[in-house]
Amino acid sequence: MSSFVPRDPDQIGVAVLGAGRMGQTHIRNMAAIPNAHVVVVADPDAAAAERGRVLARADRASSDPLEAIHDVAVEVVVIVTPTSTHAPLIEAALRDGKAVWSEKPIAQDLAETERIVDLWRSVDVPVQLGFMRRFDPGYVRAKQMIDADELGRIEQFRALSRDTFPPPLEYLLSCGGSFLDMSVHDLDLARFLVGEVEEVRAWASVLFDDRFAKADDWDTSLITLQFRNGALGVVETARHSEWGYEIRTEVAGAAAKVVVDGGQKTPATTMRRFGFEGDLYESFPDRFEIAYRRELEVFFEDLAAGRTPSPGPEDALETLRLALACVRSWREGRSVRLDEVA
Repeated sequence: MSSFVPRDPDQIGVAVLGAGRMGQTHIRNMAAIPNAHVVVVADPDAAAAERGRVLARADRASSDPLEAIHDVAVEVVVIVTPTSTHAPLIEAALRDGKAVWSEKPIAQDLAETERIVDLWRSVDVPVQLGFMRRFDPGYVRAKQMIDADELGRIEQFRALSRDTFPPPLEYLLSCGGSFLDMSVHDLDLARFLVGEVEEVRAWASVLFDDRFAKADDWDTSLITLQFRNGALGVVETARHSEWGYEIRTEVAGAAAKVVVDGGQKTPATTMRRFGFEGDLYESFPDRFEIAYRRELEVFFEDLAAGRTPSPGPEDALETLRLALACVRSWREGRSVRLDEVA
């Protein structure tokens, strides 16, 4: 149970920080949450903040995120800002006693993340991080089956992720690298569904886009995982796909296997000339539309009920540790134990 108690569980005041594409997605989703009242939308771009205010039907807009955090009507801070700003904004909110929902990660380095986690433990204020795949109906069902022991002893984990379009060079130079930016979602799912990882071995290459080499990054990778419980795993990642957005996860046990696959975007298949075709998802916003909505719905449900939200800062810390182990393995060309990353 959390010690955080909203003044009125049916009307929780919210500051939304960041009104870009993802900020607008979260604002739209909060509009359907009965107990979330957006007090202020803040963005250094005043025009973006005003657009967010209109979309949220908020009381006001601001160009100062810190001023928005300190608004006395605000009890919850939703952070959808550039990655480099997450840690200082989370810190400001925690020191002001405000509950936090933030896009991942807390920070791109372990020391800064640990500092924020230590602060969170000391203030005992609810924080949830945006690992949205945990809220996708397929992954929710898979977790339920695993927890109910329907699969038996877990033996293997496999995840495949292919982005449709590679990001621009400007983004690659600031995202922390593809293990921290993209593979991290599958690594979080590995922890969520199977358990903590003991050792990793990562391979990565630049196979189709020289911009990744300019960013000292990769566009294609494969990671092997040794879980503490003895299970084995593989994570395959590519940052482009000519045929569409592709996400697939399998967990195999002694008694059964569960597969989570987005499949076709619409349940319609065209048949002609002795063949058939269907349509695929273009990117993550439409594939995980429900997950983006549910992660915030569950957060506000937990706040109203006094439950501790999840995934929390400790999950962000351990998933970052796992991603950094993959970076070290790739750069040093060897297997890396998680206890080496400290």
